[in-house]
Amino acid sequence: MNLWLRLLWLVATARLRGRLSAPFEVSRLPFRVWPHDLDTSLHMNNGRYWTLMDLGRTDLMLRMGLWRAVLRHGWTPVISAGKIRFRRELRFWRAFTLETRILCWAETWLVMEHRLVSKGSSGQEVTNAVALVKAGLYDRKTKGFVPVQTLLGEIGSDVPSPSPSADVQAFLDAEDAMRRAT
Repeated sequence: MNLWLRLLWLVATARLRGRLSAPFEVSRLPFRVWPHDLDTSLHMNNGRYWTLMDLGRTDLMLRMGLWRAVLRHGWTPVISAGKIRFRRELRFWRAFTLETRILCWAETWLVMEHRLVSKGSSGQEVTNAVALVKAGLYDRKTKGFVPVQTLLGEIGSDVPSPSPSADVQAFLDAEDAMRRAT
């Protein structure tokens, strides 16, 4: 139930957070670790990170104006790969920010980065986790993924993709190797 409440909050407050310029602006969402986010070690459950990252991607779609096209065409967001690096735990009641941004793209997929950051005891920023995801929008009518150029056109952008950084390329190579192996 807590995800639904957070989702309702996200949708209800999207306009208050303002529009994001596509495709490179960063979504920043404030959160706090609640009791239902904890695992038996009394820090945020590893699955909860992924769940909150769904909200970061939703915020990007809402605030970049893509959500209208998603609803109009009946497209479905799909994650095809993900990799996370946990760095520091998030304990009960800790406030943190989820930062979500698009890094690069190709024909029918985008790579996004999620960062969960909090303030350390001395006030400095602490990175709690970093994740990369490969995602796209699936069109059930055509039974195929929507070309990224179509997505960008829906939000009034036609900028070319940046080249993948070394870590993003390693992520894509690992995902491709897994895809070929299965």
